Amino acid sequence: MGFLRFSVPAFMAVLFLLSGCDTITRRRPIGRGGNTKHVAEFNPIKKKIALLTFYNETPLGNEDLAITATEEFRREVSKSREFIIDPEAESFFGTSKEIYAGGGIKLAQLARKAKMSGVNIVVFGRIKEARVRQKSDEIGFVRKVKSLAEVSVEIKVYDVLTNKELFSEVVVGDISDDNLRFYKSEDEDNLSYRQELLRHSAKTAVRKFVPRLVRVGSKLDWVGRVAKIIGTRIYVNAGRVSGINMGDILKVITEGQEIFDPESGAMIGMSQGEVKGTLEVVDYFEPNGAICILHSGGSVTEGDFVQLY
Repeated sequence: MGFLRFSVPAFMAVLFLLSGCDTITRRRPIGRGGNTKHVAEFNPIKKKIALLTFYNETPLGNEDLAITATEEFRREVSKSREFIIDPEAESFFGTSKEIYAGGGIKLAQLARKAKMSGVNIVVFGRIKEARVRQKSDEIGFVRKVKSLAEVSVEIKVYDVLTNKELFSEVVVGDISDDNLRFYKSEDEDNLSYRQELLRHSAKTAVRKFVPRLVRVGSKLDWVGRVAKIIGTRIYVNAGRVSGINMGDILKVITEGQEIFDPESGAMIGMSQGEVKGTLEVVDYFEPNGAICILHSGGSVTEGDFVQLY
């Protein structure tokens, strides 16, 4: 009986540990025939975002306000498990101001560049309105000042795979502050104070947008690219940082075709590409690259798209 009292709890603990092991694996192939075992996911593959610096079209806050909004957006998105921010996006794609100025032609050029670089989503925007209002008591050496700042930010999200705008939204951040100020306060101090209120309002605005981006982005397919082929080794432009696991199976697909409305001539979207084969991830290279070998099919070429199988 003593043996049973000891062994049953120990046996159950071992079973618990073993059952928990499967929860840390996304999908693992069984043999080379392409059969896979479906188990719980714990790490989604992160889509790559090209975040283009917002610009400020208002007379208040200068470019500092646009940079503040951009960097706050970058920080909030980086906390998500859904995305990674492309550090080279600005030099490769340009700024939000250039996209707005270039219109549809610039967007089409941007989409092509984004596909080649493995970017899944492009985010750009502008500060449309900014204002600060202050009311104060006029009596006394010390007066009470109430300040209200409001910043409106327009943010656009562009899906590279479908070559179309996902959505556009104007988010408003407002902040109020009660403060005791000396009647003879310096003008420079007041300007600095107002600028700080605008910064906080811009941060408040862009934070409101991030949850929606996460919800929409989680429903999009991750897409990578075959960057290089050397012998039997196939190099993909996503790896450990993006959430690619050793043993993952990636399907190789060709680029889809643009579909246009025959009446208006407007582009409707992209057709699905053709599946050419599958790859198996066998190693990593650099901070965010994976090395694959051919798993099934053939005729894989540099520039082909890859998706998780």
